[in-house]
Amino acid sequence: MPSAVPTPSDLHIEKRDLKFGRDTPPPRWWHSGDPGRTAFFNALSSTFPVGEKFFMTSVRHYRDDTPQPLRAQIDDFLYQESMHSREHVVFNRQAEDAGFDIASAEDRARRTIAWVKRRSPIQQLAATCALEHFTATLAHDALANPEHLGGAADEARQLWRWHAIEEIEHKAVAFDTYLHAARRMTRFRRWLKRCAVMCVTTMRFHYVIFRNTADLLRQDDRNDFATWRVLLGWLYGRHGLMRALLKGVFTYMKPGFHPWHVDDRPLLAEALALLEAAKPKGLAA
Repeated sequence: MPSAVPTPSDLHIEKRDLKFGRDTPPPRWWHSGDPGRTAFFNALSSTFPVGEKFFMTSVRHYRDDTPQPLRAQIDDFLYQESMHSREHVVFNRQAEDAGFDIASAEDRARRTIAWVKRRSPIQQLAATCALEHFTATLAHDALANPEHLGGAADEARQLWRWHAIEEIEHKAVAFDTYLHAARRMTRFRRWLKRCAVMCVTTMRFHYVIFRNTADLLRQDDRNDFATWRVLLGWLYGRHGLMRALLKGVFTYMKPGFHPWHVDDRPLLAEALALLEAAKPKGLAA
């Protein structure tokens, strides 16, 4: 049997139905007027609709076999992910309206997910755990360091802040589902499977995101050394988002890891206050 999981017993995964940017679409270079930062976040967003549908499918497969309160958390997870998918479909269409062709990026994400779907249900769930750890790690860093979203257009910043909040709220749902689904495996086998899948997922994730980023930069005639030097310095520098992600990969590999070993609920409270304060400026519920 797996060891007791430390998901907080009082954790509340809230169902929010928020809409962003309908009245004020972001400009072409919506993040700090910078083509590199904009391309990176647009590249991420291009993967979300198909990716989040995959997360939902892989977790839903095990829903009926899970006990409470995990089953209720799965339902809340499914709701939040469906809202994320809806809002990023809108955000991606706004990127197209700004002149970007994101079809190749979306197709690359679809082909990657199709490749994962050829694996067993437990491997698909392990891949979801790995990707949910990525999103939770990026979310924590984006909320903890105001510089990451500080230069973004207002509505875009609120969208990414909201998404980050909810990724942290439900960051352990897929992992707890995996622990339950793999409960008859030995601890070593459970650890080995999730770590092996994490290694593959890390490589595929970097390939997809940076190929997508390059595609978008090429459309601005900015797919060059100077742009990538600045962007990679921002992403992998001392406080970079992708540097935090790579550190998170090594944390995930530790035996006994659990997402809630880092309790970032105080960070959530601060971010929720900022999200609430933004509602009079155009945030629609």
